[in-house]
Amino acid sequence: MSKEAAEHHGKTAEHHEHAARHHREAAKHHESGNWETAGHHAHTAQGHLHHATHHASEEAKLHVEHHGSKTKAASK
Repeated sequence: MSKEAAEHHGKTAEHHEHAARHHREAAKHHESGNWETAGHHAHTAQGHLHHATHHASEEAKLHVEHHGSKTKAASK
């Protein structure tokens, strides 16, 4: 179970990183007036965010299945 959860954590992080790169590209193209390319990158970023959300949900589901819903949040 922990290996599967770890894989979801890794995929979540990867998709957030990909989304960030596409948002930076969108900003660069938007500034230069290349609206179509900016829109493409913004749309692609949204897809990565969607996938990141999916993996985050799977992480949470596995956590609850393994630990129950009454575990305490990590301390800071």
